[in-house]
Amino acid sequence: MQFTVKDVLSIQVAPALGCTEPVAIALGAASAMSLLPSPTFDTLEVAVDPNVYKNGLAVSIPGAKGLSGLDMAAALGATGGDPALRLEVLQPINDTFVAAAQKAIADGKVTITLLKDQHGLLIRSRATSGTDIAESVIEDLHDNITSLTLNGLPVNSPLIEHREEGAPSPVAEMEEWLKGLSLTELIALTDQLDDEDYAFLQEGVDVNMRLAEQGLKYGLGLGVGKTLERLVRQGLIKKDMMLAARILASAAADARMSGVSLPAMSSAGSGNHGLTAILPIWAIKDYVDDVETKSVLEAIALSHIITAYVKAHTGRLSAICGCSVAAGAGATAGITFLLGGDATHIAGAIKNLMEDLAGIICDGAKTGCALKLATAAGTAVQAALFALQGVNVHHTDGIIGQSPEETMRNVGTLAVDGMIQTDKTILNIMLEKQFNEV
Repeated sequence: MQFTVKDVLSIQVAPALGCTEPVAIALGAASAMSLLPSPTFDTLEVAVDPNVYKNGLAVSIPGAKGLSGLDMAAALGATGGDPALRLEVLQPINDTFVAAAQKAIADGKVTITLLKDQHGLLIRSRATSGTDIAESVIEDLHDNITSLTLNGLPVNSPLIEHREEGAPSPVAEMEEWLKGLSLTELIALTDQLDDEDYAFLQEGVDVNMRLAEQGLKYGLGLGVGKTLERLVRQGLIKKDMMLAARILASAAADARMSGVSLPAMSSAGSGNHGLTAILPIWAIKDYVDDVETKSVLEAIALSHIITAYVKAHTGRLSAICGCSVAAGAGATAGITFLLGGDATHIAGAIKNLMEDLAGIICDGAKTGCALKLATAAGTAVQAALFALQGVNVHHTDGIIGQSPEETMRNVGTLAVDGMIQTDKTILNIMLEKQFNEV
């Protein structure tokens, strides 16, 4: 099947309120609750795969006063979530719902189960009220509800994405198509952008900039962005193109990871990917003479496309930090494009970034992600500038391939095949910490 750039943007880029793993858990719980005749539940059981568990364990939930946890995400979704809002399911949450969720957890009504042997994204939610049992299943993608049942009988609902049995999801089909394209063909997709696409890309900038502004104003989370800005004002470091990118990306992550009730424009299923894919490019535009907004938005479109391409190889969730290797690759491609680079320069920038950041692990979503976004954003600029100056990593180095396509495939192999045990070890460390804290 042939796709267009509009298809890529509509399927891969969407607003998400809060970290997408706890939000997906909330969506599953809210979807199950929507089937029950009663607005309250007696029990809520949620089973998740290891990567959803890892990413949802420690990150703050939007609208929940800094509270975190898989059980809290599920309880909030069940008490006040609106499943029709998909990845913005927690938009209606207020203090009353937070109190109800806390009480449900205190009363022992919420149970979370880790499906240790599950590969791929899976969230199964089961809510009971009296004799009624409602169940929802989310698979492969954070908002892909594949099954809803009430008392064992299937429920026909607009929440479910209907497709022929055995047919791939639109995202899976698109990813297979993307993997067959060359870098030149990926770049050429930006020629298809129309006014509607430009408006959507600008919306993504505006949404993510609001998060960055919150982070810079209030020093939320770890306060990485605000601290970098303060160091500039104190004259301890100088603000250049790389630092500008680091400040915007990390400030937005500070706000998002601390639970601010503002959506992020996500990319390839991740809000933090969206911050990395968009904000470094928006930051460096101020250092480029006579650049048109349209050109900046084209660069951001390319960033989303390359991010989706890398994620097609690595999978949605893995032991590798996708903000670094996927969205970072997208950002450096977009930056190189905006600075006047051609396909050869973009190829070099992607290889440079992969050599630099491919080993960064994903140890779950949390406030510390702001540090990783700062690193990814700064390295994305550096990789682009190096490539434009003729500095390119050689294909004889490590996992770097002859082409950028081969390099990105190699990173995918590293993530999917090479780091399975790493992923398990990371989760075991996190679980042991949680057990010791209790």
